[in-house]
Amino acid sequence: MTNTSRSVLRDIDSELEQLRRSERKVAELVLADPQRVIHMRIVDLAAAAEVSEPTVVRFCRAIGCKGFQNFKLALAQSLAQSPNQEPFVLSELDTARDYTYKVFDATMETLAQVRHTLDPDAIEVAVDALCNARRVEFYGFGASSPVAIDAQHKFFRLQIASAALSDPHIQAMSAMSLTPDDVVVAISQSGRSTALLEAMDYARESGAVIIGLAPADTPVIARATIPIPIDVESPHEDSYTPLPSRIAHLTVIDILAVGVSKMKGDEVNRHLNKLNRGLQSLRSHD
Repeated sequence: MTNTSRSVLRDIDSELEQLRRSERKVAELVLADPQRVIHMRIVDLAAAAEVSEPTVVRFCRAIGCKGFQNFKLALAQSLAQSPNQEPFVLSELDTARDYTYKVFDATMETLAQVRHTLDPDAIEVAVDALCNARRVEFYGFGASSPVAIDAQHKFFRLQIASAALSDPHIQAMSAMSLTPDDVVVAISQSGRSTALLEAMDYARESGAVIIGLAPADTPVIARATIPIPIDVESPHEDSYTPLPSRIAHLTVIDILAVGVSKMKGDEVNRHLNKLNRGLQSLRSHD
């Protein structure tokens, strides 16, 4: 059985009679209301189906998924598909209006998929680590470098000592200098950058907490202390296509920043208000 994003609901339906009785309860709940299930945690789905969490995991594996998060990704992609929604493909006949809409549609679809598959528990643990960090460093190469710079700007404003590093040698030296009170956020759209993996190894040896933002089942996620998988379909390599994974990573950084701001409360709000007042003098009033 193949478990692609376009076949997961069909797979559940075709395998229904072969499932164990308890697993069938999960399957019937998914088929009855997949849109509701997509927002559930594993504990919520188990409670709604009146089964145990291990039963939910067995159900996911029985239909060809590696686990619950992999199942949610496949379900989200399945629900995102429609007869009118095609992969991002540019045509010589496209007008400015055509490719404008195509870029927006591809980006919104990607964000919807990532939203459905993010693990709120992992987000919560990551936010707690960031709030209590002595220092936070963001590592990213290539297209992930601007994401790291954006993240450093956000967390600097939240009164967290932070840096964005994209040079492999500086990354390595900095990682060697970290302590158990520090946090590294390793950002990768491939999850396989050798230089990033080496820096993560140095950070781990230093005792630092490592938050990984990368595709599931990649070395970056495997080596992270707090893995946050972000799965986005890779663009075609034979022509220019938008890179929605960058937008997805920026959005997850925003989520982490909002969580930190919420935990810090009034203290950080007063600081942000002070910054905004101070910056008014640097802006033109024409």
